[in-house]
Amino acid sequence: MFLLILLMALAARGVRAQNSSGGEALYNGIVLPKDWPPEVNWEDIKARKPLPEPPYLQSPPAIISIDVGRQLFVDDFLVEQSTLKRTYHLAQYHTNNPVFSGGMIFSGGVWYDPREQLFKMWYFKDGTSYTTSKDGIHWGPGKSVLSGQTDSQTVWLDLEEKDTAKRFKMIRSVIANNECRGQIYFSPDGLEWKHVGQTGTWGDRSTFFYNPFRKTWVISARHGWGQPRARRYWEVKDLEKGPYWGAAGQPESAYYWVGSDTLDPERPDYKIPCQLYNLDCVAYESLMLGLFTIWRGQPPPRQKPNEVCIGFSRDGFHWSRPDRRPFCPVSETPGEWNYANVQSAGGGCLIVGDQLYFYVSGRGNGLVTSLATLRRDGFASMDGDKQGGTLTTRPLRFQGKHFFVNLDAAEGELRAEVLNSAGEVLLTSRPVRGNKTRLKVEWKEANDLSAFAGKPMRFRLHLRSGKLYAFWVSPDESGASYGYVAAGGPGFEGPTDTGGAMK
Repeated sequence: MFLLILLMALAARGVRAQNSSGGEALYNGIVLPKDWPPEVNWEDIKARKPLPEPPYLQSPPAIISIDVGRQLFVDDFLVEQSTLKRTYHLAQYHTNNPVFSGGMIFSGGVWYDPREQLFKMWYFKDGTSYTTSKDGIHWGPGKSVLSGQTDSQTVWLDLEEKDTAKRFKMIRSVIANNECRGQIYFSPDGLEWKHVGQTGTWGDRSTFFYNPFRKTWVISARHGWGQPRARRYWEVKDLEKGPYWGAAGQPESAYYWVGSDTLDPERPDYKIPCQLYNLDCVAYESLMLGLFTIWRGQPPPRQKPNEVCIGFSRDGFHWSRPDRRPFCPVSETPGEWNYANVQSAGGGCLIVGDQLYFYVSGRGNGLVTSLATLRRDGFASMDGDKQGGTLTTRPLRFQGKHFFVNLDAAEGELRAEVLNSAGEVLLTSRPVRGNKTRLKVEWKEANDLSAFAGKPMRFRLHLRSGKLYAFWVSPDESGASYGYVAAGGPGFEGPTDTGGAMK
């Protein structure tokens, strides 16, 4: 058991290897190209050419490791064959919105701090301001913690940081002397901040995030001041020493990355091509979650009717955006909190029990922050009707032994099979029923999957009258996924889920 947990912990820490071709091999089997980051053509972004299918979907790994996190069905990375129907789901606004009226995130940051067992928010008002909450819904009065004019800012709670003075990290976008740069700060508590450096020049609405799968900080920089609004990419291992494009021996600018495209629908009343206003990202379970703020025009007198859409990446650079509907939309009713400028929070989302909490800004009736919720893992489901259907995975490998699912099948059932490389059934499960975000699958012929650990195999899942959101193989009976928990939540002591049933 100790060896098994050690293997899972190493995987969760993003242990990396070098492939024979020279590219970095990720935990899931994806091999990055040797030349990194990949070159992106600015003319394609400017022309709003649709995003190409990520390389890992065009040519998936021969064997996919699933040792990190819950495995989500947001794309076909895990799926070899299926007769189930995939459905994408949208967040729902909380009935008591706005939950905070003293200012707005932009991106700011909303995190759960396990040290103090508090929800913490950094928001845009009087420079950088701060407030806390015990439940994520009722927030106390705020206070300014760093003065000075800033256009936007991102705060990151770094639970992997060994130096307590750098536990909180922030980059503020500041305009001075006719240029805009990111000013970098560290803090032990999120209240007292020390300036430690600055980025190269960038556009005003720029942010940053951490990719724990590769132990890399990523700058999500706005593409200058030109049109269309789009994002540039720069990665560093040390946030204090690294993000200095334009310095001697460095490229003049961060690399082209991603923009909006023709698949983002124009508003029929504005008929204005969309642009990518901002991109906040965070590690959630086994992949990177992208919150794409889409600008759909700005005819006066209305402020920007920006909306948050969703995207997914399994290598941290290439994106899949299969559902272009607004995940967190604007309202068309003047005076409502989300009539204008709905934008995401640094940290992305939090896990609170069986729900994900997404905090967003609004400018429809003053500067406010509101809450949207989604079922845990609930971005996409594979659905079976009354006649039922099946899903067969690609070849997988794991080191755990307990099989879990996130399932909504109170009126139906799920049955699972373990297949060898020849497609022969080696193990069959007992039927699983219920509607829970963590259900254990029991097997007829064995107590667990330990006999298959480390060996290539497939799962075949039979689903009738239900929705399947995720599956995973845990080393623990508790169901701990050892995946990343975004901005955290009650019960999580670190950046990954190591407790399972405690949640």
